Amino acid sequence: MVKVLGFVVLFISLIHIASGKVHHHKFVVQSSSYTRLCSTKNILTVNGKFPGPTLKAHREDKVIVEVYNNATYNTTIHWHGLKQLRNPWSDGPEYVTQCPIQPGKMYKYTLDLNTEEGTVWWHAHSGWARATVHGAIIIYPKRGSSYPFPKPDAEIPIILGAWWKKSVMEIPENANRTGGDPILSDAYTINGQPGYLYPCSRNGTFKMKVDHGKRYLLRMINAIMDENMFFAISNHKLIVVGKDGFYLKPIETNYIMITPGQTMDILLEANQPPSHYFMSAKAYSSSIGAPFDNSTTTAIVIYSGSYHKPIHPIAPPLPSHNDTQASTEFTKKFRSLASKHHPVSVPTRVDTHLLFTISVNLLNCSSDEHCAGPFGKRFAASVNNITYVHPSIDFLQAYYYKIPGVYEIDFPINPPKKFNYTADDLPEYLLTPSITTSKVLVLEYNSSVELILQGTNVLAGENHPMHLHGYSFYVVGWGFGNFDHKKDPLRYNLIDPPEVSTVGVPKNGWVALRFRADNPGMWLMHCHIERHQNWGMTMVFLVKEGPSPQNQILKPPEDLPKC
Repeated sequence: MVKVLGFVVLFISLIHIASGKVHHHKFVVQSSSYTRLCSTKNILTVNGKFPGPTLKAHREDKVIVEVYNNATYNTTIHWHGLKQLRNPWSDGPEYVTQCPIQPGKMYKYTLDLNTEEGTVWWHAHSGWARATVHGAIIIYPKRGSSYPFPKPDAEIPIILGAWWKKSVMEIPENANRTGGDPILSDAYTINGQPGYLYPCSRNGTFKMKVDHGKRYLLRMINAIMDENMFFAISNHKLIVVGKDGFYLKPIETNYIMITPGQTMDILLEANQPPSHYFMSAKAYSSSIGAPFDNSTTTAIVIYSGSYHKPIHPIAPPLPSHNDTQASTEFTKKFRSLASKHHPVSVPTRVDTHLLFTISVNLLNCSSDEHCAGPFGKRFAASVNNITYVHPSIDFLQAYYYKIPGVYEIDFPINPPKKFNYTADDLPEYLLTPSITTSKVLVLEYNSSVELILQGTNVLAGENHPMHLHGYSFYVVGWGFGNFDHKKDPLRYNLIDPPEVSTVGVPKNGWVALRFRADNPGMWLMHCHIERHQNWGMTMVFLVKEGPSPQNQILKPPEDLPKC
């Protein structure tokens, strides 16, 4: 890992296909000094901003991103929620689709916005850099089209983040050295500010000014490293109309639960008596005994006009941190729009059935060390009892150039160990995962896939936000306990299931996903709780190429980074 002070430069070109216009933007990711919670430290930022700048384009546009890295560490950028059709070279996760961009080097990403519409986001995908290197991507309807909901009077990105007083980039190294949990954040943030309730942060609290009677589109992103979040605005209803770059049937709610990695489009009607109102967010932590940042971040909705200002903003009620019922009551409402202009295409016949267990595990420490995990052991995590191991060269180059010995193709399609996955008391031998070389799971091109993600109670059950690169998928079913192959498919929603790229697997429960494997390449799937990903709750799909040039991987770019 290279530690050189400096900055990363990103040049953005938005090429509008319909109009022929070319828009050039220069972004700079640099080491910037920020003051939060009465302390000052340097963090990686884009153009000196935390969060980074918002990118805007229309559906069917193309985005060219040149990344110049003069940063303190190696870097990559992932375009979360973009499918990158036939172009895994621009997906971004280090050692999967590319080697990291080293300091002093440049790499150009090409993004085709073919199917996505709404809010997605970009973030670093190397170490813990994404804690501060992230920003929104707004994809408007293609030219000549409109929103499938009332047009908002204004739009506001609302990005949930976290803040550490200590150096973020040293967190995973320190945690790996002890084998224990990474240190907790000192605060959550809304648009970079901890908010009214934190010391030294009252004056910097993000303020959203509204006019009575107008409608606002909140483009919400959970960029927090480790926590699912409850969010609400006092005295106001929220109308959720989109998720992960796809539209939903409108959901009216008093609160939302949003997992790390997820985005939501939310309409807010400014229809309350003019005053000051808190928007607040705090953690939903479903795992018994797992540490979490138990604080609340706030911003203020301020109505324009003359009125008596309250001494303190009005605060909204939020569910308790362990309220799984509240989380479930919200997430079970998701339905795709399933309209003429926004149809669904759920595979109704499946030829590839997969079942993955996802678990938090423990590993024995060596005889000369004392680890800080439970029972003096080291934390690990797994998919189908396999803990992911980074190769020394990225999977995609190894596949494309036929480099042997980088990965194996025998990732199991079912759990190697079958047991009562969600039982209260599980035998100790289940705590230890298999430690293997890097494995991938091969999917035939255009195969129709059903994937059951089964949470387990190994060590402790938890809500796991699982993100699949290169694809969106339909969530056709979910439930608590163990998936029942005979009974549960009878309850599937094959009419209007939500289409997403990140899904929360409920604590000690399961979700059923369906997608068509029509995007060739190497594609990462992982838990978006960062400590779980670092511990190994990650796997990789290898989707084979199709028979014609139109369904084969594009040639690698000339500036592809070297390992």
